[in-house]
Formats: sequence, structure tokens, C-alpha cells
Amino acid sequence: MTEIKGLILSGGSGTRLRPITHTYAKQLVPVANKPVLFYGIEALVEAGVTDIGIIIAPHTGDEVREAVGDGSVFGAKVTYIEQAEPAGLAHAVLTAEDFLDGSSFVMYLGDNLLRDGVPGLVERFRAETPDAMILLTRVEDPTAFGVAELDEGRVVHLVEKPENPPSDMALVGVYLFSPAIFDAAKRLEPSERGELEITEAIQTLIDDGHEVRSEVVTGWWKDTGQLADMLEANRLVLDDIVTRLDGTIEDSRVEGRVIVEEGAVLRNSVVRGPAVIGRGAVVDGAYIGPYTSIGDGVRVLNSEIEHSILLSGSSVENLGARIEASLLGREVRVTRSDSLPKTMRLLVGDRAEIEIV
Repeated sequence: MTEIKGLILSGGSGTRLRPITHTYAKQLVPVANKPVLFYGIEALVEAGVTDIGIIIAPHTGDEVREAVGDGSVFGAKVTYIEQAEPAGLAHAVLTAEDFLDGSSFVMYLGDNLLRDGVPGLVERFRAETPDAMILLTRVEDPTAFGVAELDEGRVVHLVEKPENPPSDMALVGVYLFSPAIFDAAKRLEPSERGELEITEAIQTLIDDGHEVRSEVVTGWWKDTGQLADMLEANRLVLDDIVTRLDGTIEDSRVEGRVIVEEGAVLRNSVVRGPAVIGRGAVVDGAYIGPYTSIGDGVRVLNSEIEHSILLSGSSVENLGARIEASLLGREVRVTRSDSLPKTMRLLVGDRAEIEIV
């Protein structure tokens, strides 16, 4: 069987999720209390790809290393590859050339989520041995993506973020390549964005007569680069959870599919799933609504939260209004000293403190 390596890109700056990503790698922001990056690693391992390189940035590389380790907890072997600056996906491929060492590989963007993973795609790539295989999905606004033009299923043209899209078929953040991609990438000039575009590298393969095939996503796919997308990904993942109540539940009501991790305490509260309550969290006199992920060590006292993500160590206390559609960073404190409007929408960075007066 031909060896296929994995390459996960985890070096982007995450500007669309600031201020969270001022102090946190965007790929480590959790969905259903699991870092987005972990879903990508697990998807590759499920597909039998266990020799994985992770592209990291200088300013967030250490926390990615700490979170993932050597990969053994995932059943993988992980090698870290530092990319000095985010100069495009094709540049990332070239940065990883020594690690890839002439083998075919799966490239997975570390802030993407695919419900059905990549086992079918990898199996087809092994069987058909094209020089590239791309994953596509129909989108409402193709101008925000790399877009493919197809002729009876064959990829004939690719363009990055076109003003006049040739189709509504956008490239999902998963690609499979033979070593032919290295020569194509080395021949590129930076685009108007100053980057080496992977779409142009694949187009070079097509122009050179190499075979490029595509497959359309059958389940859902999410790029978690923005708050709305992160919350939607959280919703989609929570939709698939199975109830597990390992924590302490006192005088509380749990409705629907809910995970309460070991060491968590629910007291005088209502939790309406799907929702997940992390280890060591304390929920007291509170309402936790559907599609909410409460991180490890979080405290929610006399407050209501719904359709939100609270990262580890944060606390929400004595609010007179419900928090909705919000993402709170690590060790954030939100408290109330007087009455306020009924609904708040928050994107709050790590270790902030908010007092509502």
C-alpha cells in the first residue's frame, strides 16, 4: 500500500476571531469542548493516515505543541514544521517538503470541520492514484472561496476568490496530492494577496496534463474562522452527542442529550440539551440552553446561557439577562451589578473582566 502522509495547517493568525486569537491559536478554540485541531487529527487517523506534520506559526506554535504533544494520544506520530509567515497554502506545502519526502499526502486545514471525515476520500485516492484530488461543496457566495469549474465531473479550471465565479462549487479545506504538486508550487509567483495560492498550483497541474479529480462533500463542512461559523460548528457537533452524566447532579433537571463530565456539579439548575458541561464546572441556580458548551472549570451562577461557547476557567455570575450566541475566552469574568437589557452578544478575549452596570 502506498504511504500517504498527513499535513495539517495550524499556522494562520485567526484575524476574524479576534480578540480571542490575540492570545490563543484559532485551531485550539474548542467546539463541543474539543479543540478544532483535534477533529482534523482524528479524521486523518481514522483514514489510516498516522504520520502527520503540523504547520505551526512562531507565535502560537508552543501552545499547539503543548496541546497535541507527540500525537501518541491520537494514535499518530506528529512532526512540527514552523512556517515563518502565512504566505499561502502552496507555500505551506513547500515548507513541509522535507517532511513529506516525496510521498503522497493529505492536506487538511486545521480550522475546518468535516462531519464524515476523509476515509472515503483517502480510499478513493489510493485506488485511482490521480495527481490531485479536491473536495468540493456548493456555497451561496463563491466569491469568498477557491472555486472549481467542472466538465462532467472533471476539474478543468480553478480560481481563488473570483469576482465572477464560474460555478458555485467551492474548495473545502482538504486536498490530496502526489509529489507532482511540489514542482507546480515552485513555479508559482505570489498572487495579488502576496501569497502562493494552492488553487494556482492545482491549476498548473491541470495545465501540465496531470489528472485532477474531485469529490463533493456528502455531510456538513464548516470553516470555523468566524464567530458565527464557530457557533454553527458547535451546534452541528452537539447534534450528534450521546447523553453521559458522569458529574454530580443535585436538585437539577437535565433534558435532552447532555454530557456532564466527571467533577462537574449541577445544582438547582436546568440544562436543556444538546449541551456539554466540562470537568470541574459548577452550574448553580442557572439555565443552560441548547447548543451550549461549558468548558472545564467554568462557573455559571444565577445566570442563563444559550447557543454559546464558554472556554475554560471563565465565570458568569448573577446576570439579569440571557447570554446568547456568544464566545467567551479563557478566564473571562462576566458579572452584573444592576439590571440591563435582556440579551447580550459577546466576543470576549482571554482573561478579560466585564462588569455590567
